[in-house]
Amino acid sequence: MMNRPDLPPEIARRRTFAIISHPDAGKTTLTEKFLLFGGAIQMAGQVRAKGEARRTRSDFMKMEQDRGISVSASAMSFEFGQYRFNLVDTPGHSDFSEDTYRTLTAVDAAIMVIDGAKGVESQTQKLFEVCRLRDLPILTFCNKMDRESRDTFEIIDEIQENLAIDVAPVSWPIGMGRDFVGAYDLLNDRLEIMDRADRNKVAETVQISGLDDPKLADHVPAEQLAKLREELEMARELLPAFDRKSFLEGHMTPIWFGSAINSFGVKELMQGIGEFGPEPQPQNAAERQIAPEEKAVTGFVFKVQANMDPKHRDRVAFVRLASGHFERGMKLLHVRTKKPMAVSNPVLFLAADRELAEEAWAGDIIGIPNHGQLRIGDALTEGEVLRFTGIPSFAPELLQTVRAGDPMKAKHLEKALMQFAEEGAAKVFKPMIGSGFIVGVVGPLQFEVLASRIEIEYGLPVRFESSQFTSARWIAGPKDKVEAFAQTNKQHMAQDHDGDQVYLTRLQWDIDRVSRDHPELRLTATKEMMV
Repeated sequence: MMNRPDLPPEIARRRTFAIISHPDAGKTTLTEKFLLFGGAIQMAGQVRAKGEARRTRSDFMKMEQDRGISVSASAMSFEFGQYRFNLVDTPGHSDFSEDTYRTLTAVDAAIMVIDGAKGVESQTQKLFEVCRLRDLPILTFCNKMDRESRDTFEIIDEIQENLAIDVAPVSWPIGMGRDFVGAYDLLNDRLEIMDRADRNKVAETVQISGLDDPKLADHVPAEQLAKLREELEMARELLPAFDRKSFLEGHMTPIWFGSAINSFGVKELMQGIGEFGPEPQPQNAAERQIAPEEKAVTGFVFKVQANMDPKHRDRVAFVRLASGHFERGMKLLHVRTKKPMAVSNPVLFLAADRELAEEAWAGDIIGIPNHGQLRIGDALTEGEVLRFTGIPSFAPELLQTVRAGDPMKAKHLEKALMQFAEEGAAKVFKPMIGSGFIVGVVGPLQFEVLASRIEIEYGLPVRFESSQFTSARWIAGPKDKVEAFAQTNKQHMAQDHDGDQVYLTRLQWDIDRVSRDHPELRLTATKEMMV
């Protein structure tokens, strides 16, 4: 990390990060406040707002607004102080974890949001493991301190034990629930006082010199002040001080305490990302490592969103730029098809609004509208043949067959399914025997989302029905052996939308049997989205 050359100033000021959390920990609210403080929106929305007036800006799909959950990862860019933030909001709901896993391949750091009353929840733990695999630096925000929450030491202990990471408090809460006054900023010796009257107002800060400053007594009730002094003395004895090197290596997480809905603690968190967060990092390709300061432009597609604008059947490919300085109108090589592509209308996102991107630098995330040429895992370069690694595709855990309400519309259904498969919203398998398609997803809610999107975006009512198969595995091995195996097991074979062979089965026993009887074949539950 430390011996890399200095980055060009435009690249060095970029911070590309994701927000991860369990559903309902307050992630979307935090995202809204980021946009508010970044000057990107005038008034932060609430997830359960009345009428259209104050809907959240980062949840733009109809279903997200109806249910109050985020189901697709959206990217937003905005300025904050001298920094340029690229924030990728991810779905917290575990049924959409695959989208989240892929999103984490495109960021340099993550913010983990924890509910002060619930601590570390199952989905947080899962997502944390993915960050750990990628050694992503993590900043923690303990939210909802204005409600009854657990003891501060207890929360920190739980993070340290469950996630095996050192926790360094950079702010300390004063009181909780109704008695929550604010927080003490340990890095700058400041007192932050929460204003309950105006939720969109930034907290007032009082500069003080240490915990013995008499000014503290003007703002904090005596009983709470005594408790704060005692707790901080313990914290300084028992907990490690913040160390940026350890944080960047993924061994330590700084923790802020606040209340996103009251705009409290958010600005300090944003300052923390700017000051301590990593600059754009090198990206791995099969051929070599790509450094952000390289002159040639390279990037990879980590997400495809179809029908972002239902009026135009467009698809937007989200591209993380790995190196170089991109300018609108550039011709880039689409590595998979070996064809040049003129990128004439790249967009930057501000939630559902977009603006044309005249230029972008390594670390930025741009959207490239296209009609299906770009897929997840695709590389764009100025001519070099590169294949970016580490973008996973997971075997689905639930399989169902799908039928169109109108049998004459089978062709339309095929088109819709292929589109969702390329977007990564579902796996679509075409069995070797019989007609129809089998759709695979990670969680049951995805079937509802798919049915609703196929109906809204294609005007096609569909039915999902249970399938005789329960799991799918990709098959790899010598071509002739794979062919021979496929011929003898036709009733179990299918192809995914890339044309790769897939073995469908009901029983784990079948998978074990294939591994035993055909040692030259490999059955895998993941495949790299490389081309």
